Amino acid sequence: MPKQLNRSRFSIAPMMDWTDRHYRYFIRLITQQSLLYSEMVTSGAVLNGDRDKLLAFSPQEGPVVLQLGGSNPKDLAICAKIGEDYGYAEINLNVGCPSDRVQSGKIGACLMADAELVAELLAQMKQAVTIPVTVKHRTGIDDQDSYLFMKEFVQTVMQSACDGFIVHARKAILCGLSPKQNRDVPPLDYPRVYQLKKDLPELSISINGGIKSIQESLLHLAHVDGVMIGREAYHNPFMLAQVDRSIFEQPPRDLTRIQVVEEMLDYIEGYLASGGKLQHISRHMLGLFHAQPNGKLWRRHLSEAASHPDANTKVILDALDRVR
Repeated sequence: MPKQLNRSRFSIAPMMDWTDRHYRYFIRLITQQSLLYSEMVTSGAVLNGDRDKLLAFSPQEGPVVLQLGGSNPKDLAICAKIGEDYGYAEINLNVGCPSDRVQSGKIGACLMADAELVAELLAQMKQAVTIPVTVKHRTGIDDQDSYLFMKEFVQTVMQSACDGFIVHARKAILCGLSPKQNRDVPPLDYPRVYQLKKDLPELSISINGGIKSIQESLLHLAHVDGVMIGREAYHNPFMLAQVDRSIFEQPPRDLTRIQVVEEMLDYIEGYLASGGKLQHISRHMLGLFHAQPNGKLWRRHLSEAASHPDANTKVILDALDRVR
């Protein structure tokens, strides 16, 4: 039998306004094996909003994890089941987002102050589905940022039998810093996450935060079970061309950047025919020629021309001419 891949060994972080279905389709052309995530979707949005708009995705994107935000056990259980029915491979609970809007709904990073509730949320979600359920959290919040605090949080939450912990290796400062500042200002503490894995070896522990290369990822994988990359994978997407071979020891597709663009054209045409706008897709492709000759020309042309109301794939082809 072929070896069963541990998809969580390398994943692309859930990022608001970035990891939508168009980004995932684009990235899946570059890496076949990486685990991809949805943007965070709140339980209220799933229960009361346009579910197809929020949750639908194409089979070509899979496997995809649905990240949920919420603090009501019953609601999250229902939403987890809805996510499973939509075809998501895994459900993840957000216990790391520090935004004011999320805090006002008592979800995200502020939940780290109530480990018992987080355990209940995950237990209810686990009971509702047959797919894995995981949690993404910080090393701490505000002045509750000792190693002991994080370890006790995880030990309490693990009672839910959740399937994995993704740790953003910096604490969240809930008062005084913006979400953007919370991604940069609190210092990273990778050794703290390594220690968590050492102390709780039976758990699946993945690390997230500030990781910028596949080589860095391999160094982290000597200490933990998985690596999650966020902003670098968005701004420099072709770095992911190394993932399948280097992380998963699987043959990559070996597409060039130009071939990736060419393979996107039919998808873009279909979206435009359905009434969509080019910039909804092209914005995710801006970094494809990062650090390449004439890459700035590619980015500039897409940025300026794709926003035109009747922009079509000719904009993409014209931008491509600038980097051939």
